[in-house]
Amino acid sequence: MGDTTGRTGGWPAELLPVFQRSVTAEFATLTRAGTPITAPTTPYVGEDGTTIDVSTGLTYPAKAERARRDPRVCLLFGDPVGEGMHEAQVVLVQGLATVRDSDLQANTDRYVRVSAAKLPDTVKGQPRFVLRKMAFYYARIWVEVTPVHIRWWDDRSLDAPARSWEAPAGTAAPLSDPAPTGSQPPPWKTQSRPWPELAQDAVGRLSLHDLTVVDANGFPLCLPVAATEVAGEGFRLRLGDGAPAFAPGPACLTMHMHGEVFTGQENRSFVGTAALVDGEVVFRVERALADWSLGGRRAKVATGFLGARRRLAPRLTVEAARRSQPVPEVRFPA
Repeated sequence: MGDTTGRTGGWPAELLPVFQRSVTAEFATLTRAGTPITAPTTPYVGEDGTTIDVSTGLTYPAKAERARRDPRVCLLFGDPVGEGMHEAQVVLVQGLATVRDSDLQANTDRYVRVSAAKLPDTVKGQPRFVLRKMAFYYARIWVEVTPVHIRWWDDRSLDAPARSWEAPAGTAAPLSDPAPTGSQPPPWKTQSRPWPELAQDAVGRLSLHDLTVVDANGFPLCLPVAATEVAGEGFRLRLGDGAPAFAPGPACLTMHMHGEVFTGQENRSFVGTAALVDGEVVFRVERALADWSLGGRRAKVATGFLGARRRLAPRLTVEAARRSQPVPEVRFPA
């Protein structure tokens, strides 16, 4: 297993570069009904080296609120697109979430700093006076994930059994910050197109497909999909022989892609139920989730941000007030 000491939270040190270099990881949370919802999110090793952290915008806090309500989450590091990632292992982290939103200014300062370091092309050439007006995007809630079970494979084929690591018995995560007062805001986007139309487009165009189910311990379990076919009331999926078995139940199928130089991404997600039938996964779609892609050329991404600003900026004051805090400022290190 190699050296597991130092700033790795006790997990195998060979996995640390995957956590550090990955541009995106699938982050899965659970709804009140126990359905997994999965979205590609940029991961960061925690500041004390014992957690793997992701963030979500203060103006669209749904995934953080799901994690606060049910801390069982997972992260799949299965996206090989990005600097030095083509030979990286595929790593599944199941863990316990701690939601941090009691200091929005500190959260925002951290996001400005670490996102610019990890994804420099997203801000390259952008005047700082423009970026300072993007608090609707930079104001952040952080979710710290304490790993309790890690599996990893050599690649997305999952053609061999996984190696695994377990946290010591009794491992626990710190409590989340108190939930804000008032009601959570409604979704800022809705999906009006029929799912079969979206499915055909996504399967043909988006290269990375990942299936999330719920394991016997109630944790989301996110796995790379080897092959996807639109069929009947949903999809037929093939997983590698080394994928862990799972019982029929609620599921989420997420597809995404982004360029080698990350300036945006395109995503599609479908929720429904999944079951193993004759060695394949039959995924029955209930609905498609709203599309929040920001992809294409810089001009298209910029236009998308302008549209998002019109919808999200009015939420800033409301969401900060729900947490009894002022609206955070976008501040850049000297």
